Amino acid sequence: MSLVGNSLFAALDVLEGRVIGQCMARHRHQEFIRFLNKIDRETPAGRELRLIVDNYATHRHPKGLPRAKAGVRAWLERHKRFNFHFTPSSVSWLNAVEGFFAKLTRQRLKRGVFKGIVDLRAAVNRYLAESNADLKSFTWTADPDGIIENVRRGKQVFESIH
Repeated sequence: MSLVGNSLFAALDVLEGRVIGQCMARHRHQEFIRFLNKIDRETPAGRELRLIVDNYATHRHPKGLPRAKAGVRAWLERHKRFNFHFTPSSVSWLNAVEGFFAKLTRQRLKRGVFKGIVDLRAAVNRYLAESNADLKSFTWTADPDGIIENVRRGKQVFESIH
């Protein structure tokens, strides 16, 4: 989520309902790697992690920095417990974090008055802390048959166009 010259990186633990979040000034692969390091520090060492991420180029960056070992792909090679699964850009609703961003916007940012970036970041960090103090696991409520039917209909429409 972009916050006027800042980015909020967030990871939702769907089993616990906890959100690991970090505001950063930019949204490049360097910041994404810093966020991955935060996730690495804040999750049990033996736990395999499956991250559902959008297709944003930051997540796929091969290197970008002068040293080849600095890119996201190289980082993943060194951190085998992290597994990325990319959502197609047309189905962002699959990403449960989108719901968290919507709640953050509605409950804390919309109609908020912030004197600057520091004030905005403080509000986001307070919201993260408050959310994590009252954990609720993510429960999938969509009907699987309905999802499959929607995919089937979408495929039929797509095939009729091409």
